[in-house]
Amino acid sequence: MEGVNFPIPETIPHWQLFAHDSDIGVRGFGATLAEAFEQAAIALNAMVTEPHLIEALEPTIIHCAANDPDFLFMDWLNAVIYEMVVNKMLFSKFEITIQDLNLHAKIWGEPIDRERHQPAVEPKGTTFTELKVMKLPPNIWVAQCVVDV
Repeated sequence: MEGVNFPIPETIPHWQLFAHDSDIGVRGFGATLAEAFEQAAIALNAMVTEPHLIEALEPTIIHCAANDPDFLFMDWLNAVIYEMVVNKMLFSKFEITIQDLNLHAKIWGEPIDRERHQPAVEPKGTTFTELKVMKLPPNIWVAQCVVDV
């Protein structure tokens, strides 16, 4: 696909991690913008541990708003990172609604268990590097950026 320098998955929804210098990129694919954001959040947690190891036990509510989809995506991931760092949690289930660039999410996770999760890195925040939120034909949303670790 012209202008796209990453592999398009055969199944949607889908998430990917990609290497970028000393940081890690996250990419989410979905049939909707919200689904792409959800998948990117799974990728964010996959930076830390295998997603299947995270139990969806405790709910958390997140609200974000922005003037464009790129900034909304960054605000979303930074809000998830905040919950991960401040509450020492990992998350595995995400339900997002986006209307008029207002995001409302309920996410579920559990406290980090160092023995079971064996965290690999700690995400610090999103960057503008590789930041893209776009819709590809026929109907695939992609949301990606590099995360500082």
